[in-house]
Amino acid sequence: MGHREDLLEGAKRCLLQKGFARTTARDIVKESGTNLASIGYHYGSKDALLAQAYVALVEGMGDAFAGGGGAGPAGEPGSPERFRSVWANIIDTMREPGSLWRLSMEILVMGDQLPEVRDHLARAQREAGRGLVPLLMGGREEDVSDETADTVGLFYVTLMTGLIAQWTFDPKSAPEADQLTDGLRRIIAAAVKG
Repeated sequence: MGHREDLLEGAKRCLLQKGFARTTARDIVKESGTNLASIGYHYGSKDALLAQAYVALVEGMGDAFAGGGGAGPAGEPGSPERFRSVWANIIDTMREPGSLWRLSMEILVMGDQLPEVRDHLARAQREAGRGLVPLLMGGREEDVSDETADTVGLFYVTLMTGLIAQWTFDPKSAPEADQLTDGLRRIIAAAVKG
């Protein structure tokens, strides 16, 4: 691995250990075995590096969302069963000690203080939605249109953000996949009636 990759891996470890606000450039250098100048050269700033490390951590969760093991989520694409299966897998990642999602809440709250990070992550949201669409609806990520990413994809990202907030704030009262699926069924029934 080169310095760029070493920095990214070191930044990921620092984020998971210390969070965003408490991670210093020196922490990253120590964890990655590189030097301070490498951060500016490869990423422009410590915050830009941490933003990219966060996005890489989230992207690494894709297998867990699909259910790991390679079998993929249960149910036909677009079905309530698939919806339940995927959200159950996502919620399982929120139960884990040291969950990445607690870090997500820290970053959301700090957004105004870190405009460079906020802008980078705002752009990443569209791509997160683009990744969720095929997982829930079928198809391939590269075939998801911008319009679908900006509607269906952002709907899923918004649901995810709400779940992260609820699971971080009070895991005991946070919704389970069955509750979300029942809510979806009720919304669909009301929309069909109307």
